[in-house]
Amino acid sequence: MTDETENDTEQLRELITPARIVLWDFDGPICRLFAGHTAERVATDLVEWLEGQGLHGLLTEEERESLDPHVVLRAVDRRHPGSDLVAELEERLTNEELLATSSAMPTAYADPLIRTWSAVGSRLAIATNNSPRVVRTYLDSRGLLSCFSPHIYGRTQDLHHLKPDPHCLNRALNTMGAAPSSALMIGDTPSDLLAANSAGVPFLGYARNARKEKVLREAGAASVVRSLLPLLPLVRAQA
Repeated sequence: MTDETENDTEQLRELITPARIVLWDFDGPICRLFAGHTAERVATDLVEWLEGQGLHGLLTEEERESLDPHVVLRAVDRRHPGSDLVAELEERLTNEELLATSSAMPTAYADPLIRTWSAVGSRLAIATNNSPRVVRTYLDSRGLLSCFSPHIYGRTQDLHHLKPDPHCLNRALNTMGAAPSSALMIGDTPSDLLAANSAGVPFLGYARNARKEKVLREAGAASVVRSLLPLLPLVRAQA
């Protein structure tokens, strides 16, 4: 084992060992939700639906071309917070996410890592910008729901609480009676990192490729893994 690998392992051990609560982002660390039902197509459909309602001017050109459904949803909410329009758009996104669960691709080693972490006595929660209905549907299909339930904290009608706002992390910590320092957040985007920092929770980045790792590193993530495999022996050692 090289010195660099030993240092990486020790850094991971220092993150994992004190964590009694593990907060997981959903789309990324647990699965690729839109592996077969692309987020780009969903975003385009939402934009086209808005335009069909005569609301073409509601979005900027940049927002229309973002190909990110959450960008579209947030943009409409900023202009019409709490409106029926936002509620309809959010329900449409939830339905698209539910469709996507059938073709979602599990993240390599996520399932055994979740089961192992649960088995050694750590408590797990989901803190995500996706719909909690979608998360439950996917986890149930993988036999993982009992590892998290009832601690699934996802998108609500209060869209200003989406990450990078730490609201879903704070809900998890408060409900579980946990101090931020006793938790660990696993996420794959800068918004996950910012939410964790705001909540005072240590952060471990997951990046499935070099581009995503670069984005996380540039956002300030000190610890990033390209695979969840190295976490398994460290978690097993806690048994």
